[in-house]
Amino acid sequence: MTRRVPHAAILLTLALVMASLLGACARNPTTGRRSLNMLSTEEEIAIGVEQGPVLINEFGGKVPDPVLQEYVQELGLRLAATVEVDDPRMATLPWEFTLLNSDVINAFALPGGKVFISRALAAEMTNEAQMAAVLGHEIGHVTARHANERMGDQLIWGIGGAIGGAILGGVIGRDTESAGIGAAAGGTIGSVVALSYSRDQEIEADRLGMRYMERIKYDPSAAIEVQEILKREAEKHGSRPPEILSTHPSSETRINELRKRLDKYYQHTFNNPEYVKNPERYQREFLSRLNSLPPPPKQTAMNGEGAGGMARGLWADPSRWCAHCAAGEH
Repeated sequence: MTRRVPHAAILLTLALVMASLLGACARNPTTGRRSLNMLSTEEEIAIGVEQGPVLINEFGGKVPDPVLQEYVQELGLRLAATVEVDDPRMATLPWEFTLLNSDVINAFALPGGKVFISRALAAEMTNEAQMAAVLGHEIGHVTARHANERMGDQLIWGIGGAIGGAILGGVIGRDTESAGIGAAAGGTIGSVVALSYSRDQEIEADRLGMRYMERIKYDPSAAIEVQEILKREAEKHGSRPPEILSTHPSSETRINELRKRLDKYYQHTFNNPEYVKNPERYQREFLSRLNSLPPPPKQTAMNGEGAGGMARGLWADPSRWCAHCAAGEH
């Protein structure tokens, strides 16, 4: 004889937990959205400080050239200084920008202001504005607190899925086993829905990156050029999973979104000499020096272990950059 489960009590408990979590939401000045505060600013900084060296090691270490490191750091800090307009608190983060000695095309950010770009990605670029677009995108993940949002989204959708699952279990049958099946199904549904937030976050980071680079007079159309580079690299890797099953939007989607934004908000930059790309400076001061270095150590595909391994797995398909979500889950 099966035992009845008090579904009303389960649903009430889950609903109260959900209400409590939603009540802990706060507005992010950068995005204008309210989100669940899973991490304090101090905790985000601590994550970056702790996990940064781990990821640097996973991706071949730093490029052993202080001039190139300073080039990336200087550009990143100029971009990061513009975030004060939106949220002064974000401007006080210990921002650090690192050029990784990696042959995998990637870029990612950790909470708290740690931003990374691989030499393989930098080598595919042709101008400084493209690098500004990539670093700006990663800064956007930090200022929008996407790792924090992702944690909150997963928790809320998991609870919401459990509520739906409990209802589903009640419809299927009034026993413990049915309720468990329903809760598991609800959790799966919640996880699938949460993927859409990750895709939205990538689009939002693209938009924020365009905002930051325009503020320091870089041509924002270079953000589209970056996506064209990633699209080209993705095509070299052959087929990719359907977009609905991916954690990131396709390059085609991102190019379309960036073009719409460029036309709507940045027409003042069209054919305007004040907004630069600096191809000569990039190729003379950065690329020529980078290309003179010994090649980076060969890195294998995802090994399934650790944040770096997960990030490399995402980067097997360059159109799915960046790896902040993988890093943010650890």
